[in-house]
Amino acid sequence: MSAQSVTSPSLSEGVKNALAVSLRGVEELLPQEDWVRKLVRSEASGQPLRIKLGLDPTAPDIHIGHTVVLNKMRQLQDLGHTVIFLIGDFTTLIGDPSGRNSTRPPLTAEQIRVNAETYKAQAFKVLDPEKTELRYNSEWSDALGARGMIQLAARYTVARMMERNDFAERFAAGTPISVHEFLYPLMQGYDSVALKADIELGGTDQKFNLLMGRHLQQEYGQEPQCILTMPLLEGTDGVEKMSKSKNNYIGITEDANTMFAKVLSISDTLMWRWYTLLSFKSLAQIEVLKAEVAAGRNPKDAKVMLAKEITARFHSAQAAEAAEQDFVNRSRGGVPDVIPEVTLAAGESGVLGIGLVLKQAGLAPSTSEANRLIDGGGVRVDSGVVGDKGLKLKAGTYVVQVGKRKFARVTLA
Repeated sequence: MSAQSVTSPSLSEGVKNALAVSLRGVEELLPQEDWVRKLVRSEASGQPLRIKLGLDPTAPDIHIGHTVVLNKMRQLQDLGHTVIFLIGDFTTLIGDPSGRNSTRPPLTAEQIRVNAETYKAQAFKVLDPEKTELRYNSEWSDALGARGMIQLAARYTVARMMERNDFAERFAAGTPISVHEFLYPLMQGYDSVALKADIELGGTDQKFNLLMGRHLQQEYGQEPQCILTMPLLEGTDGVEKMSKSKNNYIGITEDANTMFAKVLSISDTLMWRWYTLLSFKSLAQIEVLKAEVAAGRNPKDAKVMLAKEITARFHSAQAAEAAEQDFVNRSRGGVPDVIPEVTLAAGESGVLGIGLVLKQAGLAPSTSEANRLIDGGGVRVDSGVVGDKGLKLKAGTYVVQVGKRKFARVTLA
């Protein structure tokens, strides 16, 4: 099928819609013509396509940047296709060299087991667990054995492996490359053989590994999978990719109020990219919102909708509503309905300095930082700004606030 015929009027509306959903926000869909053929065949036969996503449980939790590819899986799942959420418990033992400039030490089996359980719970906040095929690649990788591993390795050359950018750069720089790292893309590709995947999803940094799956499926006499790569999501700063190390992330296990407030903190421009990659609203619905904002509607209205949608996905609709109200209360200088309760000892003198109050209540990491916050006008006690670092609080109960988001009801006894 030619590239021109992908949008041919002869395609059914169902296939055209499925292709539009597939292409939404993607970096690459290769080969697009093959994917259209698969969609046409699936519609004609009633046989759902097999959509594969593999994640290695290398960390205990994930942020919403990781859910971009999960959202694409959910979109394809909602079209009626079979989505396979593959947990790479075997490949994690090797360690993915993608984007690395050094060998990464593998995790222990126990670390992998604990992380895998967390990944599964978090992924099912996006995917429909009742319609998801959950697999672990140790199922077939352990069974492959030494003989099978040698036979698999014979299906790819070192020269082709060294075409991979990170390997080539490390080799040129004299940085060690362990032989076991060559096994990683082979094993990820073999996953596609074992699962008979029609398409595999991943981030842009996974393209080499995804193409390996196509190659190995052909080697094993299967129809090769298509590959779909999703872009890396910019973090709340709108500049760098979302990362915990850059503190521009939103963890999907963060409390609802924090999640809601962080989404509202992004720029109006970034909001639309997040809509495309994170929202389950249709592109048509998003275009209507864009038009309304362009015509004069406050962009904050659209941002609130996005914040509520994301918060509801990882918590609940009720939690999202409460988070919105909490944000409104804070914006008006009000106190959230639920804040930490802390009881501190006033000591023999019956008073406690404000710096120690902030530190012991967990509102500041140290008294020196507490003093800095006071100097900046960022500390309130019972709604009044604290201007004196020497303030001492007597026995009683106070609402103490630091910045816009930190509150505690402090009782001195």
